[in-house]
Amino acid sequence: MQLTTLLAAVVLAGTAQAHIRLTAFNGNTACVRLPPSNSPVVDVNSNDIICNVNGATPAASLCSIAAGATATTKWDTGAHPGPEIVYMAKVSDAKTTTITGLKWFKVYQAGLVGSGWASDTVNNNGGNLSFKIPSSIAAGQYLLRGETIGLHVASSYPGAQFYMSCVQLQVTGGGSSNPAGVSFPGAYKGSDSGITLNIYYPPLSGYTIPGGNTVVS
Repeated sequence: MQLTTLLAAVVLAGTAQAHIRLTAFNGNTACVRLPPSNSPVVDVNSNDIICNVNGATPAASLCSIAAGATATTKWDTGAHPGPEIVYMAKVSDAKTTTITGLKWFKVYQAGLVGSGWASDTVNNNGGNLSFKIPSSIAAGQYLLRGETIGLHVASSYPGAQFYMSCVQLQVTGGGSSNPAGVSFPGAYKGSDSGITLNIYYPPLSGYTIPGGNTVVS
């Protein structure tokens, strides 16, 4: 495929894509700290990278879920190509906690999926992303951070677009594990190979999801 034809295809594909928000957890919107708009965060060193703009403002309630259960987050469809990542952080009170200084551990990640991206799979599933809450973690309250990274204009930094919402959870059952985690800001760098890259040319042979490789189960 000639380069001009490739660029034209990229532009046409972009017309079907849009900015997005995570809006619900297991069908419940009241426990989601919904951003005021669907505009992306582009600065990995900003506190907005934690829970999005106004992410420190609590939602109305908690969503309850058992450790080991399957959860589903609802996204707007039309996400740009990129990975899907879910983190959790243990807190004493999910409605009053500060979002800075928390340690976030991964519970789900997916990047390249066959010839496409994890975000394509979510789009094709009506915006639904399902994953398991770790069975090993201790009961209590958590913030869950669901994230889609749009990589369509990520060939230079800032370029990658970060879309995330935080969800207030009450986790029941479980074990006694308190997993180590990463900090936001800090977990991502603009120079990370999974953040600054050209996903169109030359074709990717692999993709390294940012934020570390450990996923807690």
